[in-house]
Amino acid sequence: MGTASPSAATNPRNETEHERLDRQLMELLQGFRVAVTGVQVLFAFLLTVPFAPGFNRVDDSGRALFYVALFGAALASVCFIAPTIQHRILFQQNQKPLLIRRANRFGILGAVALALSIAASTTLIVKTLGGTGPAVATAIVVVILSAWAWFVQPLLTLRSLEHKDRS
Repeated sequence: MGTASPSAATNPRNETEHERLDRQLMELLQGFRVAVTGVQVLFAFLLTVPFAPGFNRVDDSGRALFYVALFGAALASVCFIAPTIQHRILFQQNQKPLLIRRANRFGILGAVALALSIAASTTLIVKTLGGTGPAVATAIVVVILSAWAWFVQPLLTLRSLEHKDRS
């Protein structure tokens, strides 16, 4: 196995640095497998929308929402798939710390792009069905929920943990 870190507090899993990096990379890639499925479904749906009857009745603001949704889903797809492809290319080059840092950044960017895509696509649908007022409310709710669940809540937890560690 290898020599474990001296402190259980800094290494509660009693794993070597290599084992820790392996675990972190596999956890990241597994998370991306879950996220990419949802992104692919959304992206596939968005790719069919312009060919649907009635799309020609979508106004300029609706088309702008569609482009934001489509671009967001495409960007999220690229971001969530990139770490797996990079791992395939670099996996025997002892670059796991670099791959983990990149995967984390791609994951965060992918989540932002996905949140924008979800907000834009749901807003477009609500705008088409119910008008501008409900669409704006939908956009606000989706953005707030995504921001809270994906970014604010974990950042508050991180801040709390850092504060606790300083005490």
